[in-house]
Amino acid sequence: MKSVPEHAVKAWIRGFGVAVPRGATASSPEGVGTAAHGLTSPLVVKAYGPGLVHKSDAGAVRLGLESPPAACDAAAEMLTALTARGVTPDGFLVEEQAAPGVEVIVGAVRDPAFGPVLLVGLGGVWTEVLRDTALRLCPVTEADAHSMLDELRGAALLNGSRGRPGIDQDALVRVMLAVGSPGGIVDRLGDGFTEFELNPVICGPHGAVAVDARLLGADTLPTGRRPAGDRQPRAASGFDRLFAPRGIAVVGASTRKPGFGNMFLGFYKAAGYKGTLLAVHPTASDIDGVPCVPSLADAAPDVDYALVAVPAARCAEVVRQAAGIPYVQVMSGGFREMGAAELEAGLLAAAREAGVRLLGPNCMGVYAPAGGQTFLGGEPGRPGRIAMISQSGGLAGEVIKVGERRGLAFSKVATVGNSADVTPAELLRYLAADDDTAVIGLYLEDPRDGRGLFETLREVGKPVVALVGGRSRQGRTAAASHTGGMVSDTRVWSALAAQTGVALVTGQDDLIGALDFLDLHSARDVGPGRDVLVIGPSGGASVLAADVFDTAGLELTAFPDETKAALRDLGLGAGSSLANPLEIPVGPQADPDLVRGAVTAIVADRPFTDVVAHVNVQSFVTFGTSVEPLLTYARRLGALQEELPRTRVTLVLRNSECAPAGVEDDVRRIARGAGIPVYRTMEAAAVAVAAGKTFSARSRHGTA
Repeated sequence: MKSVPEHAVKAWIRGFGVAVPRGATASSPEGVGTAAHGLTSPLVVKAYGPGLVHKSDAGAVRLGLESPPAACDAAAEMLTALTARGVTPDGFLVEEQAAPGVEVIVGAVRDPAFGPVLLVGLGGVWTEVLRDTALRLCPVTEADAHSMLDELRGAALLNGSRGRPGIDQDALVRVMLAVGSPGGIVDRLGDGFTEFELNPVICGPHGAVAVDARLLGADTLPTGRRPAGDRQPRAASGFDRLFAPRGIAVVGASTRKPGFGNMFLGFYKAAGYKGTLLAVHPTASDIDGVPCVPSLADAAPDVDYALVAVPAARCAEVVRQAAGIPYVQVMSGGFREMGAAELEAGLLAAAREAGVRLLGPNCMGVYAPAGGQTFLGGEPGRPGRIAMISQSGGLAGEVIKVGERRGLAFSKVATVGNSADVTPAELLRYLAADDDTAVIGLYLEDPRDGRGLFETLREVGKPVVALVGGRSRQGRTAAASHTGGMVSDTRVWSALAAQTGVALVTGQDDLIGALDFLDLHSARDVGPGRDVLVIGPSGGASVLAADVFDTAGLELTAFPDETKAALRDLGLGAGSSLANPLEIPVGPQADPDLVRGAVTAIVADRPFTDVVAHVNVQSFVTFGTSVEPLLTYARRLGALQEELPRTRVTLVLRNSECAPAGVEDDVRRIARGAGIPVYRTMEAAAVAVAAGKTFSARSRHGTA
């Protein structure tokens, strides 16, 4: 692998304000003694050249040398040992040895999807042993750098422990910014590197010194410095006709053997599509009652969307005929996802030749009830404010159907499959400016334009929830440096979330739940903080709830004394502690207004941004004669939400499967009508509330 000698890298990074040891080079051991004159002992000698990426492992580093002659002897011994192993160094670097301190690694690696990623962690010999590191995508801000240090398990070493002074963290932050900020080392290297690493940076109370520097993937260094701030915001592309086409043409419907083309014609007919609907067939006059044209070239001028469902080998030919049609969706698979990258490249070239935008291939298409678009059977749901971009058509269909069953309503859903042309980042920019969309969900596996996605997410002012598939499967080829070995898909996505304020979830149900919560609650002007009040019956359920919400990073803040007094006035506290979670009777024989009164009393002294009320549905069924008390309780919660516009109320229906058919739906309708999301488990509610907290923090403090 191409690399630049350490001494050249160090001389270059000095220009970015990174402190390095004083040193000099020599081409032979004899010259080391001369090069060392004027340097202060103890000294360090290192060999450099091909095959010496990991100097310590190769025996190409000697420390603690007390004089220039000792340095000369060390270089000679090193040369003999390296030559015996078949390694011939280009020369030797002799430096002053830095004072002891906390060893830290600061590095950058180029992620295949997202570009440069900055890493910091405990360094030196501990780098691979402890693997205590934090990541952010470049460029980073000073706030990013400080938050990275706070994430380290070994942060106590930086702050000072067991009588040892803390390090100069501002100096370390300056090194991190020199590497990863706009106009910094990574920015200046551009595409001209694979990995860059300072390991270790020795940090003490009065500064930080990079005693080793490594640049891989380049054999020369840039000259001059590129000015910072040269990134220009990208304009949102117009996709109005993608989601509301005046006309649709379907290619692939058959008169003899119905296939996917026929299925989509049926979907549009069942959905009552009101625009021009055409089938493409070389000889038929109509298919299933839909008029035919011989080719896309013959489509009516108001056709804005063509759906192609023919074998992969024929798709490019069909797309070339689509000139004049703004959007072509290729449902067919068998391209890059199956190893046929050349076939996909030919498809993209055909789209470019025809001047059309290509959705897919390997995707189901678009769902937009207000615009007549659908890739699902049956009557479309009512138009709503939730949008979604998904690389899986099947998962998107499940989110829509399950979501609508729970009361969610969607504005625009686009499945993008392989994203050969239209990327998730491009659609996200459009949806961020779409007046009909308030909340955006993402399901991604390979974002294609990861850098564009990152930059767009930093600018989106709407809540975004992301479910990422394949994070544990997409292993990277082992990298040559420690930095590369520390970067993984999971950690890069977590870094992106930390920098952009997107809420990461780990399952489809959590994605639906978070979208539901944010759809209902994102417009509420709630205060900052991670605080949650949990209130409901059963001490055991409350104990488990405390564990669940703590795991989600939420705070169950204790009540002040005056609040406890107010709760006692309501008759609470006898036989149970007045703690958070608050155990309170809720059931068919209980006062349906008790929870409302307790919450009102609590927030009068200590305003909570989130209240999670849970009930045991089984108790209403077992100990009651009707479900009306449960519905009444839901109405009382709705009244509470109306009275507390700056508090987000959430309802958990534990054991809802015990209810008679239709009861859960009735409760959901009542609660959602009052702006309250409903969940079946504490775990689902905790994920959704955490997503809301993430958006609130971003809205108040920003992430860029």
